[in-house]
Amino acid sequence: MSNIVRSPSPMARFFGHVALVLPLVIALSGCGGHAKGVMQPVALMAEPQGGAVVDMLVATSRRPSDDPATLFSGERSVQPSITDVAVSIPSGKVRASGTVQWPKKLPPDPATDFTVVRVQPLSTVQQGHDWVRRHSKGGHAMVFIHGFNNTYEDSVFRFAQIVHDSGADVTPVLFTWPSRAKVFDYNYDKESTNYSRTTLERTLKALVEDKNIKDITILAHSMGTWLAMESIRQMAIREGGLPKKIENVILASPDIDVDVFARQWTELGPDKPNFTIFVSQDDRALALSRYISGDVQRLGQINPAEEPYKTKLEAAGITVVDLTKVKSTDRLNHGKFAESPAIVQLIGQRLVTGQTLTDSTIGVGDGITALVAGTVNTVGKVAATTVSTPVDLVSGNLKQLPKKKPTDFDDSLQDERALFN
Repeated sequence: MSNIVRSPSPMARFFGHVALVLPLVIALSGCGGHAKGVMQPVALMAEPQGGAVVDMLVATSRRPSDDPATLFSGERSVQPSITDVAVSIPSGKVRASGTVQWPKKLPPDPATDFTVVRVQPLSTVQQGHDWVRRHSKGGHAMVFIHGFNNTYEDSVFRFAQIVHDSGADVTPVLFTWPSRAKVFDYNYDKESTNYSRTTLERTLKALVEDKNIKDITILAHSMGTWLAMESIRQMAIREGGLPKKIENVILASPDIDVDVFARQWTELGPDKPNFTIFVSQDDRALALSRYISGDVQRLGQINPAEEPYKTKLEAAGITVVDLTKVKSTDRLNHGKFAESPAIVQLIGQRLVTGQTLTDSTIGVGDGITALVAGTVNTVGKVAATTVSTPVDLVSGNLKQLPKKKPTDFDDSLQDERALFN
């Protein structure tokens, strides 16, 4: 009898998919195993011994929770909110760089834990401008946009860690969008990023118009990269181009379909910010996202040394830093950019100020590679360039988009205009 090769039955394929996806779902579900309700401020009895306090301005499209321990829920709000938040970070003697020291019990101990020490709601944009004036750091602002499966407090603590460990001399601004922080609410979170596009755009516009801000770096992670790209794309179309103050865009583990990113990039117009993308081919969270998104490659998982990416990235002048060989304590390998002290400092000391990567100023160790203008080498042996022609990274060249006049928003955004105009 001849051998017959049969394709797997539908049931076999189903269980094969379950075997692939279930470990990733379990790992994602375990990401939030820490104390909840940490936003209730704790009074500092004295200045931190060897620690620091990070002040940040937090803008959000989340609905207030009416609970001072959480401040905001994962539900959506028509009216955005802005809050002055300060987080105390313990000394390096009790925490390693790249880690968030969550309290094991409440109230937290500032000597050993990340601790919220101030929460002050702001009711007008002018109060936000006043805050920026008081916290201006050489005119450099960093706007952080978190990813999928994050509570309000998750994003606050992670950004505090990034600002502190990077040593970035910036005015920190966090934008947190309505995530329910549940692994099975992936689609709700994705739609929440769409819901939040205009709120983020208006937040960026308010910073652009602030006379104390000279330049803006956008740092977005995971699903937050979709929100970032959609907001600046929307701004570019509405205004006929992006404001020059938006100088740097850093996308860490971007959960974006590569075809969609190509179109977003092109529609930013001819004058684009400096772009840096952190990728890792062993990112398990993006593997799951690819599976549930039609098996289309995610931008954060590409190998920048392979075609067609290498040629297209070269033409676009996009810097891609490959972290695949970087070790991580994160089981999903999804947060390497924040956990690696070298990479966080690279963000804070070089990329925020728009500087190129040079051997004499960066020592990030072996295993980290970068692709800029067609060169694959260790970080420090590449020089960034930027082209002025819109490039579709996957499908080829597209014509420059015509400039569009600003349009009015739907009446449902009236409350939003009241805060951001």
